[in-house]
Amino acid sequence: MNDVLTQSRPIRLKGRSFLALALTPELPFEDWLVQLDALASRSAGFFLRRPIVLDVQGLEIDRSQLRDLVNQLGARNVRVMGIEGARSSMLGPDLPPPMQDGRAASDVELPNGEETEKVAAAESVVVSGPPTKATPSIVVNQPVRSGQSFFHPDGDMTIVGSVASGAEVVSGGSIHVYGALRGRAMAGTTGNASARIFCRKFEAELIAIDGFYQTAEDMDPRLRGRAVQIWLEGETLRAEALS
Repeated sequence: MNDVLTQSRPIRLKGRSFLALALTPELPFEDWLVQLDALASRSAGFFLRRPIVLDVQGLEIDRSQLRDLVNQLGARNVRVMGIEGARSSMLGPDLPPPMQDGRAASDVELPNGEETEKVAAAESVVVSGPPTKATPSIVVNQPVRSGQSFFHPDGDMTIVGSVASGAEVVSGGSIHVYGALRGRAMAGTTGNASARIFCRKFEAELIAIDGFYQTAEDMDPRLRGRAVQIWLEGETLRAEALS
């Protein structure tokens, strides 16, 4: 019998980009963690399945403080995938790796407590086209179901239908929802402060423009169920009903 010699296949490496949430803690960490807990307490799935980058640029802290902060976040089920802005002397094999040159991104998703299991098994839909000099817009010709996430970093997004509770739509430009907005809408996520959010029926769990956000508890109850537009003035989100 002849021996058959096989050559192992080479390892294949590919570059790939992912959307992560950048947390920028403030000193003292104890007070900042209290605020984080208050935000997360509104839903058990606040940071569920969300990759986190910890941005400590400009903070006067040492390695032990950084390690303690990472441990405190881990105890809250916040999984830090990398650290940005830290001196090399602060890092080590017991801490997440350094990261740099990340593109600006928007924050947070807020699934309701009863929807946590749905989101854990959620499908994620990334929508983007080939690189182009123009600023492309996309149209999503279907409702966005609970647990789905649509991400379009390069322009406006139009949803022909509703965005269900527990779903999210994320756009580098403005967002137009020709139906009920019950989930999360994050516009201007690549630093576009002039982006806006429009919807025919406003029942959102969370809205954000250029990283500034409001949750349902912070929104004017008089706007619930109405056609609404939302925009950013300075660092404050504004909203008004459409006639």
